[in-house]
Order: sequence, then C-alpha cells, then structure tokens
Amino acid sequence: MIHGLTDMVNVGDAAPAFTLRATDKREVSLSEYAGKTVILAFYPGAFTGVCDKEMCAFQDNMAALNASDAVVLGISVDSPWANAEFARKYNLEFELLSDLDRTAVTAYDAAFVGLGGIDGYICANRVVVIVDGAGVIQYRWVAENPGVEPDYNEVVQAAKAL
Repeated sequence: MIHGLTDMVNVGDAAPAFTLRATDKREVSLSEYAGKTVILAFYPGAFTGVCDKEMCAFQDNMAALNASDAVVLGISVDSPWANAEFARKYNLEFELLSDLDRTAVTAYDAAFVGLGGIDGYICANRVVVIVDGAGVIQYRWVAENPGVEPDYNEVVQAAKAL
C-alpha cells in the first residue's frame, strides 16, 4: 500500500470526487450517481484470475443490487480498451472505469505497489467501498493482498441496508 499520499478514507467520510474514463472513453464522475448507493470495486487488473472471479461475482449479484438501487463501478488502472474487452468477455453489465493517472486509487488509499513482482508498478489493490446517496462512505473493505476476495454476501447486505 502507498501510505502517506493521502489521509485514509474511512466509514463516515465524504467520498472523494473523481472523474474517470469508461470503456467507451467518455468521462464518468462519481457525482453523476448522487442519490444512489454506489459500490466502488477497485481491482488490480483485467484478466488476472482473481479479478475475473470478483467482477463475475458482482455481475451475479446485479439483480439484488439493482433491487436496492445500488450501482457497481469497477475501477482499475487498465486502459479503457482492456476494460472494454474484459467487460465483453464476461458480459459485465456495470461500468468499468480506467484510473490511468491513479487519482481515485490514491484518493481512496487503494494503491498496491509491485503486483506480479514488477517493482514500482502501481495498480489498485482489491478494495470495496460503498458510498450512500448523500456521498458518504458507509462501508470499506481492503484485501490483505490482491489475491483475497471480499465477502460478496456482506457487500450485498451492506448495500441493501442503505
């Protein structure tokens, strides 16, 4: 984790604003989802095994999340093109956003350095943040390492409770 770049965001804090690129290269801002519950699912990289399982698990829970008026936004440092192919391969029905300059990864203290043994490579760690309709963080989970998946039932229940 990169610590010291930002203060840690915690439950009860205002969610840091961001504008990132979607798979079709348009800009998407967190503020567009005001009034909705938003699940930010940071993931290290498309086509990396555990990430594939995680995004598919969120897809499998979309009906329950949609019923709760919750939106999932997957966030990685991958390009819009890589994210587009990833979404296509797994038929993902939620936005995958490209954090090319690591703005959101840094703001949410979700950075991981050295994935796959590549010194200096900064990607997203596996982090799940739930933001309520008022823009306040209501849930935060951080993986001990990128190979650990969140408890999807816990995430769905936390979203449904809002």
